[in-house]
Amino acid sequence: MNRPPTSSGSWPPSVARSRAARELGLKRGEFDLAVMLGRVRTVADPEGGRRRVRLDEIDRVRDTPGYPESLRKHIKTVGTAAGAALMEITPARFSRLARAGVLTPVKWYVNRYRAVVWLYLAEELEQFAASAANAALLTGRAPHTVRDRLEDGGDLRARNWRGRHAGFLLRQSEDPWERAAASASLLDPVQLAEVVRDPYERAYLNRLGPEPFTQTAAESPTGRLVERITTADDPDEISWVRANLILTLEEARRLRPAPRPGRPPILASPRRPRLVPDASPAPDPRSMLAPHLAPVHEPMPAPPPWPALPPWFATPADGAISTQRTQDDVEPLGQVRGTDPGEPRGLRKWFRRWRN
Repeated sequence: MNRPPTSSGSWPPSVARSRAARELGLKRGEFDLAVMLGRVRTVADPEGGRRRVRLDEIDRVRDTPGYPESLRKHIKTVGTAAGAALMEITPARFSRLARAGVLTPVKWYVNRYRAVVWLYLAEELEQFAASAANAALLTGRAPHTVRDRLEDGGDLRARNWRGRHAGFLLRQSEDPWERAAASASLLDPVQLAEVVRDPYERAYLNRLGPEPFTQTAAESPTGRLVERITTADDPDEISWVRANLILTLEEARRLRPAPRPGRPPILASPRRPRLVPDASPAPDPRSMLAPHLAPVHEPMPAPPPWPALPPWFATPADGAISTQRTQDDVEPLGQVRGTDPGEPRGLRKWFRRWRN
């Protein structure tokens, strides 16, 4: 077989993901799912590009007993109708179990009607149906926990998929900054800005984050739908992601700082200003988790004295501008300059002249 050119140096020979998918006889979506499930292992690109596949890994997958049928069996996905038929239940019960979080999807896509189609691993559904512990979920009345979740209108399909996707991203990350970027990709911009206040660090995390799921604009209906699925929305989920991001970010800062133009490298996390308790009365009780703290500001330096006036700018009064001029500039309301206050004006003055 003609092998592609390999990388030079001490790095093991590897090929791009597209070439590995062709050599394994898989479509692009099937290959990505095989990588996500750990059926095909990838390595980091020494030049900083996308992850690659070593040649010995391709040989290992090919030497697996039953290849390629065994590999395709492990990555086979089914929808709601096919999954219900595989588990020998109705599609309505299958959907209820999935919304209640009993079944975890592995993939999803948006069809031409802008509807989300969830896909499940056929191997997992078969194992779930074959387990005797799950017999009560497949027949008869659903347990109280499942009914309570469905009555509250909950749908845990997106949350369960995000949990599985986060695990895949963390397994693929070999660097603390990459692991932090994996957690940051699950937060919306507002949540991310609250945790990561440095704009250079946020830009670095966005650059190391996973590829977008769609190339459509974020403001489009499809883009908003994809954003809603890929962004954490449950309070418990958000708390877990934020805590994981904070811990991973501290480890990444100790390893190396985020790149920032025109500044010396930072050897540790940026220092925060010294905080003292705020003296404002009656604090809001809802802010127990974020006590009122105000930074200590240094006193403003006194402004420099005004420079002395040059000699050519001096006035005859020499700094004491005439008080008479100041009083002349201020006139009583309704009085015209150069007139006597007791002198008649207007029509009254004309009548006086006519009588005289």
